[in-house]
Amino acid sequence: MEFFLCVLGMVMIIEGLPYFAFPEKMKLWMQKIFEMPDEALRKFGFIIMLMGLFLVYLGKG
Repeated sequence: MEFFLCVLGMVMIIEGLPYFAFPEKMKLWMQKIFEMPDEALRKFGFIIMLMGLFLVYLGKG
């Protein structure tokens, strides 16, 4: 459970960093995301999940 909390904390730090460092650019990115078709977002999310799964696999190896 400790490891899970550490990983979750690191994800939150990495996810929050762009909003903290570049708030004006993040607003522009959010507008672009709202304009993207659902299928493009779905494909992008799937690719990110596969990359994450691969990194977990490498980390466990």
